[in-house]
Amino acid sequence: MVYDFHTHTFHSDGSLSPIELIRRAVAEGYSAIALTDHVGIGYLDRLIHGIVADCALAQEYWNITAIPGVELTHLPVQAIDETAKRAKELGAKLVVVHGETITEPVEKGTNRAAVQSSHVDILAHPGLLSLDEAEMAAAQGVFLEISARRGHSLTNGHVTKLARLAGAKLLLNTDAHDGRDLLTPALARAIAQGAGLEEKEIEEVLIGNPHTLLRRLCLPIPPQAGTPER
Repeated sequence: MVYDFHTHTFHSDGSLSPIELIRRAVAEGYSAIALTDHVGIGYLDRLIHGIVADCALAQEYWNITAIPGVELTHLPVQAIDETAKRAKELGAKLVVVHGETITEPVEKGTNRAAVQSSHVDILAHPGLLSLDEAEMAAAQGVFLEISARRGHSLTNGHVTKLARLAGAKLLLNTDAHDGRDLLTPALARAIAQGAGLEEKEIEEVLIGNPHTLLRRLCLPIPPQAGTPER
């Protein structure tokens, strides 16, 4: 089974429509996919409204949990908590914050603001986060991301190490911008191994933690997901 809580459509810098990305995930045997386009405050309402509609349509007819979400990207640190709260109020089920990846000029303090917010679910590609920040994520219940995306994945080993020390929960996400970025179960497992996870930890990251997040969001786990359509 594959659970992916961080993807992008043509509403930001992805190449596919929301419904096509979901359809391709269905064909690849995904259990759940979240659509989390980059967003600030200006068009939050319009983006969430459209994503909610597409996810509802897909979930009505296909065996997949389709999750409307956002990725708060390059926001001023002081605006993260309030914007995350607003996104949830507008109907986003999932809020991801674009963390301090080493490949982009993310404002310092973004990781800390994300893991301190009660409205944030996932801190994506947090780069060289500190142990203090990982401990805050554990205390607040914010998931830390192991990224399958080129560049962002360079610090996966560091994130794994600190999450283990702090007791923070990890998720493996694609940060997909195209259908070709979607995972297979074998590739997901290989990326998890490459991040330094042990076998028991891999099962937790790929299955246990996704189930925990879905239950927290009051979302269904498809009973027979994970069989690709061929």
